[in-house]
Amino acid sequence: QVQLDESGGGLVQAGGSLRLSCAASGRTFNSYVMGWFRQAPGKEREFVAAINWNGDNTYYVDSLKGRFTISRDNTKDTVYLQMNSLKPEDTAVYYCAAAIHPPPRFDVFRWGQGTQVTVSS
Repeated sequence: QVQLDESGGGLVQAGGSLRLSCAASGRTFNSYVMGWFRQAPGKEREFVAAINWNGDNTYYVDSLKGRFTISRDNTKDTVYLQMNSLKPEDTAVYYCAAAIHPPPRFDVFRWGQGTQVTVSS
């Protein structure tokens, strides 16, 4: 049974960068589609990005293309989210997710506990 542990969140000034990591435990990490969601206070959880099993295909919400980059290292069972040019509206709890199928289906079966990202103006 896979478990997901996020790290790398924190407080950053607008215009800065952060890299989130999500380490997976358990077998067959490299068979899963991995992704990131975020949830801002008072808002619903929203899709951010996803990556297929070998990294050949990536998916992004249109509004974040060009600023956020998802990647994975299957030798380390880890998926990353590089976030650049951060804005205060990027403030949210960021969740790692594992799925069987890529978007648009993206059937998440496991969530991480979340990591807080706060962007100050």
